[in-house]
Amino acid sequence: MSRVGKLPVAIPQGVDVTLNSDTISVKGAGGTLSLDLNPLVKVANNAGKLTFTPVDESREANALSGTVRQLVNNLVVGVTKGFEKKLTLVGVGYKAQAQGQKLNVAAGYSHPVIVDFPVGITVATPTPTEIVIKGAGRQRVGQIAAEVRAIRPPEPYKGKGIRYADEKITIKETKKK
Repeated sequence: MSRVGKLPVAIPQGVDVTLNSDTISVKGAGGTLSLDLNPLVKVANNAGKLTFTPVDESREANALSGTVRQLVNNLVVGVTKGFEKKLTLVGVGYKAQAQGQKLNVAAGYSHPVIVDFPVGITVATPTPTEIVIKGAGRQRVGQIAAEVRAIRPPEPYKGKGIRYADEKITIKETKKK
């Protein structure tokens, strides 16, 4: 059995988990998230702990038990603490400004780029060169951060662009004569 799949997911106080035959819903202070379950994994709620067991001994069921366990753990963490991604803008004149559910980015183009955020995702700009994206769904937060980064990805010669806060850019050496 998968090492990750063997670990139970503890349900903290204030979190309500609803198990159906093919879906699991997690409700907490951060909102409500749901996940479609795979029929190869059996989920059980034992006194505030969710356990995941493969239905048969196939390799696919074994692998999916660990995957489903981690996805459900992400749901529980998302509704309790939430997830966040930090981006930084590097370059002269590069700046961002949050306006409600919109982000106005000036990243070296002739026009500002405006990004609309869906419900459940919040954006903040503590400084003009910093963007913080927060939300309950880990996949959604990561996808939206990747879309914002794609406006102007960091280039390899000077490192200018939008990058994740913990991202290291390897700078290339310029061509010598």
